[in-house]
Amino acid sequence: MAALTERLVDRRLGFGADEPYVRERDLRVPLSDGVVLLADLYRAPGPLRPRPTVLMRTPYGRDGLGSIIGSLLARRGFQVLVQSTRGTFGSGGQFRPFLHESSDGLDTLAWVRGQTWCDGRVSMVGPSYVGHTQWAVAPYADPGLCSMNADITASEFTSTFYPGGAPGLLNLATWVNQIGRQERIGAVTGFLATPVFSRRKRRAVTSQPLQAADVALTGAPVVFWRDFVEHAEQPREFWAPAEHDGFDAAAMPPVCMVTGWWDLFLDRQLVDFTALQRGGATARITIGPWTHGDRGSLSTIAHEMVHWLGVHLHGGEHDERAPVRVYVQHADRWTDLPCWPPPEARPTEWYLDADGGLGPDRPAGAPPPSRFVYDPADPTPTVGGPMLQPPSKQLDNRAVEARDDVRVWTCPPLESDLDLLGPVSAVVYVRTGTGIGDVFVRLCDVGPDGTSMNITDAMHRLVPDREATAPDGTTVVRMTLSPTGYRVRAGHRLRVQVAGAAFPRFARNPGTGERTATAVDGERISYEILHDSEHPSHVVLPHHP
Repeated sequence: MAALTERLVDRRLGFGADEPYVRERDLRVPLSDGVVLLADLYRAPGPLRPRPTVLMRTPYGRDGLGSIIGSLLARRGFQVLVQSTRGTFGSGGQFRPFLHESSDGLDTLAWVRGQTWCDGRVSMVGPSYVGHTQWAVAPYADPGLCSMNADITASEFTSTFYPGGAPGLLNLATWVNQIGRQERIGAVTGFLATPVFSRRKRRAVTSQPLQAADVALTGAPVVFWRDFVEHAEQPREFWAPAEHDGFDAAAMPPVCMVTGWWDLFLDRQLVDFTALQRGGATARITIGPWTHGDRGSLSTIAHEMVHWLGVHLHGGEHDERAPVRVYVQHADRWTDLPCWPPPEARPTEWYLDADGGLGPDRPAGAPPPSRFVYDPADPTPTVGGPMLQPPSKQLDNRAVEARDDVRVWTCPPLESDLDLLGPVSAVVYVRTGTGIGDVFVRLCDVGPDGTSMNITDAMHRLVPDREATAPDGTTVVRMTLSPTGYRVRAGHRLRVQVAGAAFPRFARNPGTGERTATAVDGERISYEILHDSEHPSHVVLPHHP
């Protein structure tokens, strides 16, 4: 059965003939603090001899994602060690996500290099959390790794956990459900969007206080969830051991990345890639029209991994491919670039006006602001976007845009196709009644039939005493929206939304200043969005020829 499954995987991913291998289970890897982690070794049949080794450290089980990647690489001639991280699937200790991966990973790397079957050359692979375990090792390894394949992941997670300072509630609830239940119901089953789970998740994320939502979600307390909500007000301080973004790019190994325009780690992954490339590291990134773990991305991830390991671990022939390869959505084409951001992209400002229009002309005069009221008892709902589970990607936003707590600005129909490729940003001048509030900004593609499909967005949580506030109470909110590669076709219109929430994708703002973990009360927040000559709210879009 295993051989049949492997042949089906190879066929689906587009691989040809394979090589034989053996799997040695439950190797014991002692750590410096006395904890023992378990690992499986995939190697060529016959006597052991020193060979280069691929290391993969995963919390998702050695018989799940671990066996898929381990056997896939073994069938391509690589020697692979797949290890269960601390506190998961037979490994000792308690699983505290992100907090132990650097010390545990470096101990494991030293152990691997001390084995008779390893010649000292080690590369690391794996997506998502498994990719983060690579970032926890690579900047500190001495001698360094031979290469990394760090897909749909990032060097730090705080900006993804708390984008713009607002807790990313729905994605974290999805992941906590998997982590909290995977050893009871199976690592794969934990991610399935069943109707029962969807209802349970909805009840959990709408419950208050949020610190107890883990029990509603998984049936038991989950330490990671408590860490996530308890430290929402000062996340960087708590998650410092999981932050590896201060790396020296010149000392990093060659890094290959695959991600998607709808991946929740896209923003931070492109920051990492840019830092690597500008710092002199060998780096490559592919961005497709995918969500996190999208089936459409699996073949690309697998082939890039096999190719990169072949070059940097086995001494294969280098190719002359461009460092950046991106898919332009709705243009249905791939584009190669020398770097990120694209050097040919032309940042162009599109201004919000008092009549609900959007265009290149800076506003004049002093028209009144656009107003709305946010109610935490009925927060503006989320529609699509970079979600771990469907519904995600692009969805029709018209129902949300018709609400009283959303304001929109729309340009006239475009006379020709408009390609957007690169970073997107916004500057919004806003006043709230108390200085408290969230600002959600979204760019949409409005078709001739009126459908309004989201392209990119961002959230920013206003925190009094942290914001630059003018004497008239106006706050200038400068936001970095997710980058995009997207064609807006002729006859379509661009639209900008501004709201005070996108719930439950982001945790609702109670409006009271209470802590995220314990808040149970709520107060309405009045908003004014300014768009006059002194307060020219606008978005900056990357026009690409």
